[in-house]
Amino acid sequence: MRRLLARRMKFHLFGAFFVSLGCAALYKFLVAEPRKRAYAEFYKNYDPMKDFEAMRAAGVFESAPPK
Repeated sequence: MRRLLARRMKFHLFGAFFVSLGCAALYKFLVAEPRKRAYAEFYKNYDPMKDFEAMRAAGVFESAPPK
């Protein structure tokens, strides 16, 4: 039973390291990359002036009353 803690700790440290790397890779490819693509697609066709005029017509702004 000598050095039992050291052996188990080494095993668990390596295991935790590889599990965390796997989780980071899964997050990157399953969450972050699709989110980046969605934002890029949205802003590719986004017209801020058109959006502003639509909000202005709806009466959202106090400083820019609807026409």
